[in-house]
Amino acid sequence: MSEDPSRITAMEVDTAFIKSKRGILKVAEMVTLFVAFVCFAVASRPKYIAATVLEFVITSLLLLLYLFKLNKRLTFFFWPLVDAFNSVFAAVYFIVLSLLAATTYTVTGTLVGGIFGLVFAGLMCVDSFVLFKNITFNQPRSEMNTLNNEH
Repeated sequence: MSEDPSRITAMEVDTAFIKSKRGILKVAEMVTLFVAFVCFAVASRPKYIAATVLEFVITSLLLLLYLFKLNKRLTFFFWPLVDAFNSVFAAVYFIVLSLLAATTYTVTGTLVGGIFGLVFAGLMCVDSFVLFKNITFNQPRSEMNTLNNEH
C-alpha cells in the first residue's frame, strides 16, 4: 500500500515569474483590486464588491497557474490567450464599472474604489498589450525570436 517514491512529484515554484515584469504586473493588479475591494466594502456597495472579488479570484488563479507552472501541465488550454482575453475583458469591464462608480458616488469610498478600478483597468490594458505582443500564431518560436531581434 505504500506509494512508489519515484511517482511523487514535487510542486515547483517559479520564483523567476514573480520577479519578471509580468509577475510584478500580476501582483500590482491584485494589490489595486484589493484596495478597490476594501474601498467598495467600506462604502457598502455590493455590486462593485462582487465584481472586484470575482476578478481578484480570476487574477489570483492565473497568478498561481504561472507561479506553480501548472500551465505546462494543463495543456488543454492555451493559457496566454486565456489570460489575454481575461485582461481585455476585465479592462473594458472595469473602465465602465469604475466610471460608473466615480460618477455616481455618494460615499467617498466609492469614488476612491472607482479610481483604483481605473488604475486596475490601465494595468490590465498593459497586461493585454504585453501578452498579445508575445503570443505567436502559426510560427515557431525560433522564427519569432529572429524576427523580434531584427527590429
